[in-house]
Amino acid sequence: MTIHSLDPVQALERMMLIRAYEETLIDLHGRGRAAGTCTSVGQEAPAVGVVSALTADDLILTNHRSAGHLLARGADPGRMLAEVMGKRDGYCGGKSGSLHISAKELGVVLTSTIVGGELALATGVGLSRTMLNEPGIVACFFGDGAATEGRFQESLNLAAVWKLPILYVCENNQWQAFVRRKETMMADGIAGQAAALGVESAVVDGNDPLAVFDAAGAAIDSIRRTGKPFLLEAKTYRLRGHFEPDDQGYVDKAELAHWRDRDPILCLSARLEREGRLTADGIAAIEARVRATMEAATAFADASPYPGLDALTTDVYA
Repeated sequence: MTIHSLDPVQALERMMLIRAYEETLIDLHGRGRAAGTCTSVGQEAPAVGVVSALTADDLILTNHRSAGHLLARGADPGRMLAEVMGKRDGYCGGKSGSLHISAKELGVVLTSTIVGGELALATGVGLSRTMLNEPGIVACFFGDGAATEGRFQESLNLAAVWKLPILYVCENNQWQAFVRRKETMMADGIAGQAAALGVESAVVDGNDPLAVFDAAGAAIDSIRRTGKPFLLEAKTYRLRGHFEPDDQGYVDKAELAHWRDRDPILCLSARLEREGRLTADGIAAIEARVRATMEAATAFADASPYPGLDALTTDVYA
């Protein structure tokens, strides 16, 4: 069974850590110390809500906006920064950059930058779990852009026919690179497509980590009970551009302002203050703790050496 409660204060701190990590990476890139990357600023709630509902036996496949999923799973921000900076102490020895990080010890099978690539691969991982009778489900994160790829239908169809234990998580952030979602699909969302393929689905407010956690928990319980796949669509918004740097000149300013008012971190902070769970000083203390974590992470990454020449031929397969 899944865990059926998520401490909202803990959820807030996890989202703040994800935001601080990506803001640190943006700053490092701006100073020429790290490559550009695709951030998930504004999308922290689905990462925290879904991953918190998983167990240690569950596996994760994710996409190019993967930092939140990794950090929510417990990844060390220092090792993640080291990886992005091409350092030896990174999760993949400095060979993956920010867009291909995997961490076997955390159950993060891979990060795919091919749009929808993780959808096809999740089917194979789910089939492997079933054939080997292994515990745990497979959580596959993808965006609304990937849902316009043919492999989306192919993956869900096979998962339904073969009864694979896969939780498909569509982080519908309204943008597909530089193209507005409504320019590429007639439907208002993604979940409706699942029914035609025999896959149960649900839609949740993707800016509320507690609502996401509850919806993910219900979906995961369904998968464990029936062995069948489930699609969860989390409606959220990407507050920064597709790839750093990006001035978002193509985004309607009123739309962006609307979603900034729905920033999941600001909304949960305000909610916890209203409910008396946190004071302004308490929120400031969390922010200070997160900043200290990122300062230590940056120092760790800076101190990590670059891989030696002997690493050129390791992890190479032909």
